[in-house]
Amino acid sequence: MATYLGTHGSRIQNYTTDPDNPNTGEVWYNDTANTLKFQYPNTTSVGSWRTANSMNTARSGAAGAGTQTAALVFGGSGPPLTGATEKYDGTSWTEVNDLTTARVSLAGAGTQTSALAIAGEGPPGGAVANVESWNGTNWTETTDLNTARYILAAAGTDNTTALAFGGGPAPVQALTELWNGSNWTEVNDLNTGRTILGGVGIATAALAFGGRIAGPNNNVANTESWNGTNWTEVSDLTTGRENMGSAGIQTSALAIGGANPSNSGLSIGNTELWSGSSWSEQNDINTARQNSDGAGTTSNGLVFGGYDGSPTGATEEWTGAGAPVGAWSTGGALNTARRELGNAGTQTAALAIAGITTAVTAVTESYDGTTWTEVNDINTARRQSGSGGTQTSALFYGGATPPSEALKALNESWNGTNWTEVGDLNTARRLLAAGAGADNTNALAIGGLITASSALTESWNGSSWTETGDLNQARYQAGAVGINTAALAFGGDPGSSPNYVAITESFNGTSWTEVNDLNTGRHALGGAGTYTAALGFGGNADPSTAVTEEWNGVSWVEVADLATARQALGGAGTSSNAIAFGGSTGSNSAATEEWNSTSFTTKTISTD
Repeated sequence: MATYLGTHGSRIQNYTTDPDNPNTGEVWYNDTANTLKFQYPNTTSVGSWRTANSMNTARSGAAGAGTQTAALVFGGSGPPLTGATEKYDGTSWTEVNDLTTARVSLAGAGTQTSALAIAGEGPPGGAVANVESWNGTNWTETTDLNTARYILAAAGTDNTTALAFGGGPAPVQALTELWNGSNWTEVNDLNTGRTILGGVGIATAALAFGGRIAGPNNNVANTESWNGTNWTEVSDLTTGRENMGSAGIQTSALAIGGANPSNSGLSIGNTELWSGSSWSEQNDINTARQNSDGAGTTSNGLVFGGYDGSPTGATEEWTGAGAPVGAWSTGGALNTARRELGNAGTQTAALAIAGITTAVTAVTESYDGTTWTEVNDINTARRQSGSGGTQTSALFYGGATPPSEALKALNESWNGTNWTEVGDLNTARRLLAAGAGADNTNALAIGGLITASSALTESWNGSSWTETGDLNQARYQAGAVGINTAALAFGGDPGSSPNYVAITESFNGTSWTEVNDLNTGRHALGGAGTYTAALGFGGNADPSTAVTEEWNGVSWVEVADLATARQALGGAGTSSNAIAFGGSTGSNSAATEEWNSTSFTTKTISTD
């Protein structure tokens, strides 16, 4: 019999209080409460989508195969018809060898290295029976379907075993054909003939859902399950539709987007999850579309291409329910409540620098993961400055002082004990983006306000500032993370209406490139992390917001909110372990919140 010691490598420990940092899955006994407890991570209750890199060729009516991190897309129409084939590695799409016959409205099955392209609509128009086999490098024509058709569905594990079902043209088809690696054989029909349907699974265990029966806008919600011999009707989709993307297997599937009559045939973003017995609505895709295709599983899925008013190359990644979720928890309060302050460091070793209470302040505080302690003040009290670095090596530059918010080029360096004036910025300004810098020898001064919003960027090398490439969007009070050769700037105020943007730009040490926007435009927000893994939190979106978003190097996704909505706050740390402090909630705040990318629940499993 397995024991706890044998399974986990440790005995159940006794504590007088719960341990500070128990391991995931650890069981312990609380002597004081006379309870046996364990810790487990909190998880999402529904899945969600996040934007990924687009395909190289925008198209509608393509087919796909594979997984979220190893997908294949082929065919479709831009227009014109294309045989373009691309593979996805979990980050980006790469063009590979084309189909032999360009076509649209085809079906796909298999993996990134072993796939089938089945039937479709080819030149000069009309249904084709062509089937091509992919070996990871090239497409080869193989045995045709018995019945030419398009807008059909398919299921299969690789290029040696597959099932093709449904399709058109009129009359709509219920035909099902089975592929054994050499030939197609007609087997038992669908109960409901239809076109533009979804399909997932393998040759002996497939699922068919939605689609259109005879007549325009005659969508259905019907779902049928295939056991290798017969189709059986099971529970319907919540929303009847056609032209959807699909991912998963017979017992766990996704129906993604599509079109239905209730919105005049316009694209929808609805995502539904099949549990093996019923469908349930999940979070919508970010870009509503039809004629897309998908790949992967209900835990890690992918949707790509389609039509959202025009053919698109948009790609989105799905993370299913049950994924670990992050959360904010209360930390130790600042000694001096303030806003428009500077920041540096990590979650357990941070600095809060200057800012404004009822007047500008020079106060500097150091955080040890539990409490803030006042240390030596900066030399010149000010607010709205740029900052970056660590708890023992930081930089604080620019900003404003009364009267009349006089602009400063002043730059001060922190050595862990004292502040020392060093080389000034080339251009005095305030409301710079705070947070981009490795230490007191490496920093980036981004944007800000002079007489108007600024795009200026200056890089610090430890002794002087050098002007580099400007931001594409001039702005102030943006969020920023990174170092002077690899930074991210997000949000901010362009100085025009509306007074906030969602624009995100990435810096390579020389120039800025626009990348995917925040989901919620705002200014005066906090940030933490690097240019490939960051958090943006709080800010002013008219009014203050608690929204937190996570950046994975490609796109932003909303995660758990701050407990307290606020703007003009400080931030430090990583995308896994961050800290938010100070700011304004309508009045100055001393509140500190700590972010952990996986939050936990402690459960009592017995009581004496």
